[in-house]
Amino acid sequence: MIQVSPGRPSPLGAAWDGEGTNFALPSAHATAVDLCLFAEPADAAASERIELHRDDGGVWHAYLPGVGPGQLYGYRAHGPYAPELGHRFNPAKLLLDPYARALSGPVHWERVPGPAQVSDTDPRIQPAPDPRDTAGMMPKSIVVDAAFDWAGDQHPRTPWERSLIYECHVKGMTMLHPEVPEELRGTYLGLATEPIIDHLQRLGVTAVELLPVHHAVTEPRLAALGLVNYWGYSSIGYFAPDSRFASQALGGQVTEFKTMVARLHQAGLEVILDVVYNHTAEGDHRGPTLCFRGVDNVAYYRLDPDDPSRYIDYTGCGNTLDIRRPRTLDLVLDSLRYWVGEMHVDGFRFDIAPVLARADTMVDPAAPFFDFVRREPLLSGVKLIAEPWDLGPHGYSVGRFPAGWAEWNGKYRDGVRRFWRGDQATAGELASRLTGSSDLYEAGGRGPLASVNFVTCHDGFTLHDLVSYETKHNEANGEGNRDGSDHNLSRNWGVEGPAEATQTVRRRERVKRDFLATLAFSLGVPMISQGDELGRSQAGNNNAYCHDSPLTWLDWRLTPAQRHLLEFTRNVFALRRQIPELNRSAFFPHEQSASWENKQLAWLRVDGTEMTADDWHDPSRHVLGMLIRDETHDPVLLLWLNGGGRSVECSVPVPARPGSWSSVLDTEQDLMRGPQTSPECVRVAPHALVLLLWEARQ
Repeated sequence: MIQVSPGRPSPLGAAWDGEGTNFALPSAHATAVDLCLFAEPADAAASERIELHRDDGGVWHAYLPGVGPGQLYGYRAHGPYAPELGHRFNPAKLLLDPYARALSGPVHWERVPGPAQVSDTDPRIQPAPDPRDTAGMMPKSIVVDAAFDWAGDQHPRTPWERSLIYECHVKGMTMLHPEVPEELRGTYLGLATEPIIDHLQRLGVTAVELLPVHHAVTEPRLAALGLVNYWGYSSIGYFAPDSRFASQALGGQVTEFKTMVARLHQAGLEVILDVVYNHTAEGDHRGPTLCFRGVDNVAYYRLDPDDPSRYIDYTGCGNTLDIRRPRTLDLVLDSLRYWVGEMHVDGFRFDIAPVLARADTMVDPAAPFFDFVRREPLLSGVKLIAEPWDLGPHGYSVGRFPAGWAEWNGKYRDGVRRFWRGDQATAGELASRLTGSSDLYEAGGRGPLASVNFVTCHDGFTLHDLVSYETKHNEANGEGNRDGSDHNLSRNWGVEGPAEATQTVRRRERVKRDFLATLAFSLGVPMISQGDELGRSQAGNNNAYCHDSPLTWLDWRLTPAQRHLLEFTRNVFALRRQIPELNRSAFFPHEQSASWENKQLAWLRVDGTEMTADDWHDPSRHVLGMLIRDETHDPVLLLWLNGGGRSVECSVPVPARPGSWSSVLDTEQDLMRGPQTSPECVRVAPHALVLLLWEARQ
């Protein structure tokens, strides 16, 4: 018989002290909680079942001497099953620990017991909980040893103005790389191998932004189709690195994740996590009971006040975590502290972030969550990035997050796409996006570094597909091509999908270079999506979340055109690093009264004179010149962008100061061309970009 003592209500989770483990689970509404110990991950029966003690704060706890790292466990919570009141306690369901540091593997839906005796389709008429025991299908929580030799690890603390973010998937980045050891492909350790680090460093990347690595669950519908939730936006373990990316079994993912972080830090690379604190894998009222629903449903989720058996869904995923509740707020803050303090990550990208700021129904930029994060010493110095939209009322919140936060700038993405596909009335929008989106951020006291600029991301077309497809091709997702966005702002340049015509192929390659150069030469924080620098395609699938296959893995076997694109990408971001005016932390000053010859930022027509109000309102204007001077009013760069279908000759202004212009980049070319000195005018091809740099003479 195992020894048991009452233990402590904190810390939450399973804490090993070298001699035994303290277990603590918060549940204010449970009437009893059993801790179940297991010998093997697939076991359907516990080897031990221990009744926990309850403290006055609603935390259930016990201390087990001799129980240590590697122990598998789960919980069964007893209490009212009253969906009409929001309570869904059901001791037939084995529950994951919300604070588990590791989980043993996936949910095995194929092991679900036989048909339920009671319908689970409408809880308003369901007289009793589903009696099927789920222990055999559930992963088990794992006691872990937190000790790790960080050997003086330091956060790189790269300033925002010098940051280049690379969004990637742990498995997709490494699975097909021929120089990554086969046993490490698809893992945390594989991401931290020399060939991957070398690729990132040569691009100039300063931070990897990892698609979710919190332990996630594949939905039963996908599993039945032989698909998986590959992206991982279906979190169930906010403290547990996903076991999918571990090369070892049973808890090895914790050490391997830390090893990855330490190696990336040694290479000067920050680690930013894409985190999903807006919903969980338990879905809507018909979804499975895996963790939070069975631990204390009313404490973790937003329930419909008119029908607490249903969930408010601002996420499109069936439920919404209730950040207004102290227990849920504590969970999120504790999770963030853990990943910074124990796992040494450098920042977070918050998926569907307005949920964190919703008071009752509306998004509140002064929500308590932001204040808690700002005052938390561990979190105040890390990078905080919001995906600033959700599906609730007024959920599109670009520009509305507080100081200290950056945002994925969806208006940058859309404005740049419209310009380069040749839409009318796009010059003014492009000018705002090139110069940091002051229309979005200046009024709130933020600068251009609040804008994370991107053209593509994991969600939507890849860069290659953006210039190859005009409609989505998601048939392989099993939803009749109904899923995924129809608002792609893409152009296929003459034929849908792969092309053989030389003119079409060349035009597509040129526009890809346009997008990458625009990203490099815009104020703000640039973000590259995995594989865009290599011309990666997903065959027109703009919602490939459910494919863990070569469709989504990065293929490192490069064609000559892909090698050209890679070299081009390296060069344009190297140019960005060399030009301080592109790495500003403040917007260019508004100088309406100054003559354009003396402005730090001037916008030019093709004749080399300043744009007028009428020019800005001309919907047919497809050509824009951006002239930047330094604070002494010496010229720095001149950027010509032609989003139209005709070649144009653009006059180059001649400053009074001694010096000359050098044309250093033309996206019509396969690669950057050598400097061409002192042009009086430059030819800008259709759908092309030309950059000139000023060389002063004494």
